[in-house]
Amino acid sequence: MKVFYVAGRYRAKTEWELINNIRRAEEAALELWKKGYAVLCPHKNTQNFQGALPDKIWLDGCCELLSRCDAVLMLDGWKQSEGATLEFELANTLGLEIYYDLKDIESVN
Repeated sequence: MKVFYVAGRYRAKTEWELINNIRRAEEAALELWKKGYAVLCPHKNTQNFQGALPDKIWLDGCCELLSRCDAVLMLDGWKQSEGATLEFELANTLGLEIYYDLKDIESVN
């Protein structure tokens, strides 16, 4: 089974924006699951951990998870995210399939 990674903005200026960033990632992850893929959604993996450890810990861990995936979905606005930009560069370096729109991803069901 192909494993997808969902990359996009997490951090935000307000709690409302943060929650919306997480919701967008959740919605994309669910759609990928429905298409027949296994999905890693780092937004959910570290939700509510802000301040518990330095941000670098979360980013390093997410990059490790990404390195074990087959493909990545870049969510709208990812270029405004330092973390998602780093994830994009890593995905490129690793030669992973990179998608920018769910519509471009075929179902395997």
